[in-house]
Amino acid sequence: MSYAWVQNLVFLAVLLTLAFPLGAHMAQVLEGKRTFLHPLLDPVERGMYRLMGLRSQEDMGWKAYAWSITLIKLIGLGAVFLLLRTQAALPLNPEGMGNVASDLSFNTAVSFITNTNWQAYSGESTLSYLTQMLGLAVQNFLSAATGMAVLTAFIRGITRRSAKGLGNAWVDLVRSTLYILLPLSFVFALFLVSQGVIQNFSAYVHTSGGQVLAMGPAASQVAIKMLGTNGGGFFGMNGAHPFENSTPLSNFAQTVSILLIPAGLCATFGRMVKDRRQGWALLAAMSAIFILALTVCTQAETKGNPFLSNASAAQAAALSQTGGNMEGKEVRFGAGGSALWATATTAASNGSVNAMHDSFTPLGGLVPMLLMQLGEVVFGGVGSGLYGMLMFVLVGVFISGLMVGRTPEYLGKKVEAFDMKMAALAILLPCATVLMGSGISVLSPVATASVSNPGPHGFSQILYAWSSAANNNGSAFGGLNANTPFYNYGLAVAMLVGRFGVIWPVLAMAGSLVQKKHTPEGLGTLPTHTPLFVGVLIGVVLLVGALTFIPALALGPIAEHLSMH
Repeated sequence: MSYAWVQNLVFLAVLLTLAFPLGAHMAQVLEGKRTFLHPLLDPVERGMYRLMGLRSQEDMGWKAYAWSITLIKLIGLGAVFLLLRTQAALPLNPEGMGNVASDLSFNTAVSFITNTNWQAYSGESTLSYLTQMLGLAVQNFLSAATGMAVLTAFIRGITRRSAKGLGNAWVDLVRSTLYILLPLSFVFALFLVSQGVIQNFSAYVHTSGGQVLAMGPAASQVAIKMLGTNGGGFFGMNGAHPFENSTPLSNFAQTVSILLIPAGLCATFGRMVKDRRQGWALLAAMSAIFILALTVCTQAETKGNPFLSNASAAQAAALSQTGGNMEGKEVRFGAGGSALWATATTAASNGSVNAMHDSFTPLGGLVPMLLMQLGEVVFGGVGSGLYGMLMFVLVGVFISGLMVGRTPEYLGKKVEAFDMKMAALAILLPCATVLMGSGISVLSPVATASVSNPGPHGFSQILYAWSSAANNNGSAFGGLNANTPFYNYGLAVAMLVGRFGVIWPVLAMAGSLVQKKHTPEGLGTLPTHTPLFVGVLIGVVLLVGALTFIPALALGPIAEHLSMH
């Protein structure tokens, strides 16, 4: 069991070591400065602007920026839906995959444009190679770039003084993709191929024993699936499939890659606001919550199932738990490696899995569920996690200002009523969607028919699904059959609310902040880089999550845990 804890320490050390140099590079890119990649990629960037008829210096107000982001998402939705509905007639389909049903096509298209990557299908038996590459992989890049673009616009809203524009959405999308996501994905895909992850266009292999080995260009999609906090698996078994995650080393590297860009963006934020301590404070708050969650999940899974621990001597010999709770887990990765991945993938809005979350212990399953319900702000998705956490920062600043009788300010900008309304919308809309969706589901016979387990665990399956969709995560308690019209359409609506119901308020607040004058720090200014404020921020995040979801969690994983003891 000690191996799991050592692995956790090494993971944190590697993650934080890589985050700072990557954060410095991303700050240069997002600020439009030259990087070591410019000699190679600058001609490509300028060529793309000419092709798009775009002037890179053109500034956008928040509404124009928001409509540009929404437009590219709507185009992506239509393109992926059309591709899924016509894939039978398109090339690169060696297994002759048929067209996908309308409700599943809509759900999948929404899922990938929103960076959710919820999958109510098995990739190797549903999608052609062309659909995987041209449809899903392209959206993996664009959805991650969207999060970075919105974050960049929000940072400009803080740093610019008495201005109107937030930058150019198209330029931010191009630069994020060209200088950050593509180079990282290219290098990581080569590493994955070296570890045995497949990358080919071969037909499936049919063995003499009747087995079918799925093939395909997996490594290229796995790379951006992980780095872009997308999570959609090329195969139905996702990160548990040996062709998608071949070795313990590839498993560790993929786990690090989930949080790499979100952690690096904290350092990016500090550099862009010209106060690195601000980035360190955000990283400290995220890391503290993550370490707490990882500790609980690792302890729950490595300790094992108490039912089996209390078995008779004869039964205990046959049901040894020396490796922890191994139900639904890969022996290659063990209980510790599975707990680490589960915590990382739900702390970020990644949603990939290397184990069956449905088979975790009640407390082990509660951790990923609660991390999603906190709003995906503990690192969170690429860009979206940080701008989500900044909403909590502004709430923390506002509450602290009220407590001491001072006008709330953050980095020289006054936080006023409109800003709080937008922050409240961004934080509470996904929460409301989760609770309303779960409530409707437990009252609907059509929805409850998809549950595989009665009682508290069945409720956990439903609550997890809506938490995953509304917070754009994409992982699932696999015991729920979500490929039904009710869940395909219902969860798609939740994904849209979880993405655009946050992006629009964030950009509206950025538009408000960018017009304000800079207020110099004074004796009454609340410092937002101190350990005290880090504690306030952690408290605000946990308090909002507790007040919103503890009653629901008490009916699911908490009730199940108590019944086991």
